[in-house]
Amino acid sequence: MKTIYNSIREEVAQHSKVRNSVLGNVNEWKRSHYIILSEIIKEELSEAEELKGGKKFEIGNTISHVTLQRFFENDYHDKTHSDLRFLKTLDKICIFLGYKDLNDYILTVKDKKKEEQAADDQSSVIQIVYDYCATAFEFYKQFPKHNTHLFKDLVIDDSPFLERASQFSKELCDKDFQLVTRNNRSNYEVFDIHIVTNEPDKKILESQEFWNLLFKVGETEEEHFVNQLTTQIYFIRKINDSWKIWDNYNPDAGILNKKIGTI
Repeated sequence: MKTIYNSIREEVAQHSKVRNSVLGNVNEWKRSHYIILSEIIKEELSEAEELKGGKKFEIGNTISHVTLQRFFENDYHDKTHSDLRFLKTLDKICIFLGYKDLNDYILTVKDKKKEEQAADDQSSVIQIVYDYCATAFEFYKQFPKHNTHLFKDLVIDDSPFLERASQFSKELCDKDFQLVTRNNRSNYEVFDIHIVTNEPDKKILESQEFWNLLFKVGETEEEHFVNQLTTQIYFIRKINDSWKIWDNYNPDAGILNKKIGTI
């Protein structure tokens, strides 16, 4: 409950009637400021729909400045919420904030946190695709060194995707392929990522990717180009509370290997 108390305090301080009063210009409230706050709350509660009828007589429509000062300055603990007078005070403060009562406030805060968590999860999963592409580009820059360890935090070990990508890239490294990066000869762009399937432990993402890569081969410096705009599908799973790529559908996977006849 301590988190709820702190949340209520913050919302009271941010209430438009409070911010637009003298209280909005004061960093630390004193006794006189709680008297002003008490009057602001009283004025709002006098017009509140929730207090028209029997509930007004049940909990009242005023809060003393002493009670408000105690609420804002005390460090309450969970056992406090069993005090009926304290609960009535919280009900009135929550009604002042625009809620039906304390329970309505608690449920609203919980729902908001769930929505924020879901949004954070989506943002994190989308970021995985951006991070993977940046890592893949770094991986190519290290050719002919075959450093698949770079993908450890992004791709599930022993996944079909890692096995397939490792095989294709190993064949190119064995042939001494090197990425040409001077004068921005090689570059990539990722855009228009969206979530196709959104499940608690599995997500499918679709992305548009443009890859423009120039490789040269060993001492011969024979050149090979990759210039493709593709729609790729990423299958991402949650393993031990961590999201990682399990598989990927790329219609142009292994394009260089096919070109040079390694597959």
